[in-house]
This record gives sequence, structure tokens and C-alpha cells, in this order.
Amino acid sequence: MKRAAMDSVSSNGFEGLSRWTYVGLGFLINLCAGAVYAYSVFRKPLEELWGIRATQSGLPFLVFLAMFALGMAGAGKAVERWGPRRVGLVGGAMVGAGWILAGFSPNIAVLTVLYGVLGGLGVGVVYGCPIAVVGRWFPDRRGLAVGLALAGFGASALLVAPLMNALIHAYGPLRTFTLLGIAFFALMTLGALPLRFPPTGFTANGSARTASARDHTRGSMLRTRAFAALWTTFTLGCLAGLMAIGIAAPFGREVAHLTPGLSAGAVSVFALFNGLGRPAFGWLTDRRSPREAALLSFALILLAALLLEFEGRYPVVYFLGFALLWFNLGGWLAIAPAATATLFGTAHYAENYGVVFTAYGVGAILGNVLSGILRDLTGSYLAVFPPVIGLAAAGFVLAWVGLKPQEA
Repeated sequence: MKRAAMDSVSSNGFEGLSRWTYVGLGFLINLCAGAVYAYSVFRKPLEELWGIRATQSGLPFLVFLAMFALGMAGAGKAVERWGPRRVGLVGGAMVGAGWILAGFSPNIAVLTVLYGVLGGLGVGVVYGCPIAVVGRWFPDRRGLAVGLALAGFGASALLVAPLMNALIHAYGPLRTFTLLGIAFFALMTLGALPLRFPPTGFTANGSARTASARDHTRGSMLRTRAFAALWTTFTLGCLAGLMAIGIAAPFGREVAHLTPGLSAGAVSVFALFNGLGRPAFGWLTDRRSPREAALLSFALILLAALLLEFEGRYPVVYFLGFALLWFNLGGWLAIAPAATATLFGTAHYAENYGVVFTAYGVGAILGNVLSGILRDLTGSYLAVFPPVIGLAAAGFVLAWVGLKPQEA
């Protein structure tokens, strides 16, 4: 904690920055980290390059997201101890190295280790830094500010997917990993350098912070029903969204019969909705409650899954359904951090949210395993959506019953 405090107020050449600058820096860091959401653009080229099936081509994405969650869970205490700048620089270096080295992979197994494990852990390490920084600079508008910073993660594929597609056609999928890794390392380093916590005693708009009656430690949080409800609903929301994100491009080509270029372009459109979902649901969580935001999200997920299951072969329905699913996955990445502060307080926020975020990893593993297996067993990605319908209905009921604040 002493090191973090020193890093917060010591001279690093960036004092005097507006607190909104940290939102912009968080957006930049997440813009690079969120390139994983465009991974579906790589799947067909990798399947053709190595002669592998859909389940195999999805492994790097699955492992990346699982390592992302583990890295996030372990980095919370490091951010508090070492400060967001140091931890952010380490995480950015890991992300860059994972992408760069992935370009030298001889097979899908090595790609899974380099891109999935190293790159995924790096994203987990760096991801919590801007969240912790922005959350402390914006105690008055935490959901909105964190949502705007995280919008870069969701919107990343908007810019990266067409760039990936162009580079893959020009240089092949492996060289594309390396070129993007160099760019990500440089940009994430620039974004992490100015990160710092506000000085001790900082208040927003002249309002003093009072101790919260709901300031849970990690141990006391784990013993509440609200934690069980938040963790499970977060898992279900991410499970539905990540099943969709992982298959967006191949679904467009195989079911909606789009051209490769149009399906890659569709991923960019969906990424825009993913980015917009974060500030939108962050604002809603600030203005209303985590419970109401979660209920709306599950209702929209249910609607999207029904549309895709029964009419997904039509391009217009394909765009609408996947846009809703990406929008709601983005929403959960804003609902969960805001809900953690609302339900369990801010005194131990970094550590508490690190635990809550493990739900994302579980959703990633289950979502990608199920989507790949269902595709290989049935021969169609349409088989993915009946389970999503059931999960969305279960999530709605659980959010209604369980997402209520509990006193420490």
C-alpha cells in the first residue's frame, strides 16, 4: 500500500491532468487489449492453414479469456501495492510479447500457449489498472466513467477487425499476429505511463466520502448471497455474449451466407455496439440499480437468441441479433464493476472485483467449449442458441431474486 500511495502522488511528469484524461487513457489501453474480440476473423484462415476443426480453432480464444480472468483476479492486490503505472507497464509488455511471439507458432497448440496464455494473462494484468484509477477519480459517476474507459475494449474490433482482415490477406494470419503485437506494445506503454491514483483526501465536486456501511472485505463478501447472485448472473451474461462473439464471423459466412469481407465488417459493427453497451449500462446502473440493469440485459439477450435461432439466416436478423448480444456483453463488463462497488463498498474494491471477475473466465470457457462442440456435433451454429435462451431466462430470475445490497 505504501508503494501504491507513493506512485499515486510522486512526480512522474503527468501531474495536473484532468481526471477525464484517465478515462481517455483507459480507453486507449482497452482499445489494444480488446483486440481479442476480433479473434473470430482468424478462425477460418487458421483452419485452412493447419487443417483443423472449429473446436480447435477456438482454443486460443477460449484460453485467452480464461487467462484474462485469472490475471485480473491476481492483479488486484498488485495494483494496490505497486501502483497502476508499474502494473500497467508489465501487463502491456506481456500483451505485446504474446501477440508478437504468436506469429512464430508452428501449430494451434503453440499458438494457444503464446497468444492464449501469455497474451491473456497480460490483458488480465493491465485490465484492472484503468478501472481502479478511473473508479477512484470518479466516485460520483463511477459506472459511467468506468463504462467509457471500458468502451475501448468493446469497440476495439470496430477498428481492428478490418485491419486484421486486410493484413491476413496481405501477409497471412501468423505475420498479422506479430505486426499487431508490435503496435499494441507501443500504445499500451504510452497509455500506462501517466496512470496514477488521486491524492489522499481527493473528493469529487466538493463532496466528502463517508465510510460505507457496506464496505466488505473479500472474505465477508464471499459469504453474502448478493455475491453468489452477482457472480452467477455475471457468468450467465458473459456466457451468452462470449458464445456469440466467438462465432460471429463464421456464423455470418455459414448461416447468413455473407462474404468473408462482409462477415469481417459485421464484426466491426458489432464491436461498436459492444463498446456502446459499457457506458450505456454503466449510466443505467448509476441512475437506477445493478438489479434493474441486469434484468434489462437478460431480457435483451433472450430476445436476440430467439431471433437468431428462428430467423438467423436472414442478414438483417443476423446483424440485429448479434448486435444485441455484443451490446449486452459490453453491458455486463460495466454492470459488474459498478455492482461490486454498490453492493460491497469501495474500501477493498480492487481485490473484490478481481474475485467477481473470475465469472468472466468461467463464462469464456463454457461459452467457447459449448459453441465449438455444438457446431461440430450438429454441423450448424444455430445449435448454440437454445442453451442461450434457457440461460437468459435463468439469469433474469436470479437477478430478480438475488441482486440486493447487503450490509457488512
